[in-house]
Amino acid sequence: METIYAYLKKACQELMLLRKQSPPLLALLLVLLTIPLSYAINSIAMGIFGLTTLFYGIKSSFKTDKNLILLVFLYLIMALSLLWSHDLNASIKALSKELPLLIFAVSFMTFSFDESKKQMLLKYFSFGMFFYLVYFLTKAVLRFSITRDTSVFFYHELVTEDLNAIHVSVYMTLAFFYFYSKVTKSKLDSILSFLLAVFIFLLSSKNIIVVFIVLFFIFELFYSKEKLKQKSAVLSLLLLGALFVLFSSKIKERFLVEWNSNTTEKTISTAASKTEGVNNISVYQAWTQDKFKQNDFFPGTAFRVYQIRIFKEMLEEDVIFFKGYGLNASDFRIKEKGKEHTVFSGDATHDGYQNKNFHNQYIQVFAETGIFGLLLLLLIVSLNLRNAIKSKDFVAISFAVLMISLFLTESFLSRQRGVVFFAILFCIFNAKNSSKSIINP
Repeated sequence: METIYAYLKKACQELMLLRKQSPPLLALLLVLLTIPLSYAINSIAMGIFGLTTLFYGIKSSFKTDKNLILLVFLYLIMALSLLWSHDLNASIKALSKELPLLIFAVSFMTFSFDESKKQMLLKYFSFGMFFYLVYFLTKAVLRFSITRDTSVFFYHELVTEDLNAIHVSVYMTLAFFYFYSKVTKSKLDSILSFLLAVFIFLLSSKNIIVVFIVLFFIFELFYSKEKLKQKSAVLSLLLLGALFVLFSSKIKERFLVEWNSNTTEKTISTAASKTEGVNNISVYQAWTQDKFKQNDFFPGTAFRVYQIRIFKEMLEEDVIFFKGYGLNASDFRIKEKGKEHTVFSGDATHDGYQNKNFHNQYIQVFAETGIFGLLLLLLIVSLNLRNAIKSKDFVAISFAVLMISLFLTESFLSRQRGVVFFAILFCIFNAKNSSKSIINP
């Protein structure tokens, strides 16, 4: 108890000091910590941040940052697409959702931001994610005690579909590497790292689990300062832990459906329905088959391949290469393609495939803003990775790799949580004063 009290006392002192030195950064921390909460709460936090930055920014000197200005340009391209949008109302609505790209980039150019403030933000963000972990696991235990259904410990059931297990996996992975990449780790750091790793596996995001394991091995092999014997022990424990968790029926099922649907033709889906006769579609079928049946189920990879395929068809049929359809204005074509290929159109409990976005941020930006928007996004993620490697900050490297891989499977910037998280973390890791070489203390 004394240790906890001492830590909380120190935390309060640090936050009070931050409030005196830089109120906008304290408001920024509030925005970060409210990302997993409702959109309304997070929007209020952004409003507080905006007003605080405006008030104190008047007294500060504005300095253009060539890294952060790229986010401004991306927002301007999105805004420019309103001129030719195929759905002006949808584009205007989406433009307000993308506003964090502009707000946070400009804000970081108005206040002083150094390495100590960066580390403070990452520390309290990471501790905040741990408290969310405790909340979600406690909630799952209570639900299990009532329902006796083990699914409450996995995937969207663990954190709700609206919050999205994939998004939460990203937050938790970043928090994990903050604690785990410390040069001198306390027992608390090790415990928190272990619990966060377990939670990441429970969230069952196939993409994030694979990236997490790859990042872990990269850290142990190239960045860890531990001795070889310690590294071997840690790697062995992680491998055993991964195997143990993957043998959980719920997690194993999510990986097996991908494997089976692409190695065996005409497999029956257990993921889509408990009813017999729902067929898994393979990646090959998703790319080549012209018509589908209402009982055809697209596993994750096959669905994303189908979305790439229909975008290729859109490029061939429509004049969108240079301008796209406009911000958030491609939905009508996805629906038309869904009807054309007769994919599952939905029922009383499931949404149809024709109502889903591209689930690929690169294609989403290309479809909405054209080739120039895509090139700008590629420049942003490439710069993010280059600066991260140059800084030797493994938390920054983790963020950069996570975003590159996640953009391949999710339209991450199409949701408020995604765009807020990406904009803030990009600014934290790429603002000029924070990009110098450091080692997480």
